[in-house]
Amino acid sequence: MDVLVLVGRILFALVFLVSAVGHLTQREAMGGYAASKGVPAPVLATVFSGLLLLVGGLSVALGVWADVGALLLAVFCFPTAIVMHDFWKVGEPQTRQTEQVMFLKDLALGGAALALFAFFAYVGDDLGLTITGPLFTIS
Repeated sequence: MDVLVLVGRILFALVFLVSAVGHLTQREAMGGYAASKGVPAPVLATVFSGLLLLVGGLSVALGVWADVGALLLAVFCFPTAIVMHDFWKVGEPQTRQTEQVMFLKDLALGGAALALFAFFAYVGDDLGLTITGPLFTIS
């Protein structure tokens, strides 16, 4: 089971790590998109969110306080879904559909991150192939 959880952690974290690289290397372009959504200090917000994705993704993938990393990823996903993918405000049907898919993807990833948080906190130090145990404990 430890190997399956490790592979799952890495695959889950991969989408966040790739996104972190994009946020940090294309911050001006992504900041422009954030500005179009009304995000204050959009380039700074893009860098901050990129760092959040990087830290959370590495934490989950490497198993360093993976519970905290999963929470950081959830903290990213839910506001991003609402602010950046507000499909209910879009009139053009194809763009609306794309934004709705992205909204639902972010909700699903946020939900998975919350489930991973609970899993890591519940299993505790019994989960192998991690560098540290969880910071939180759920009984």
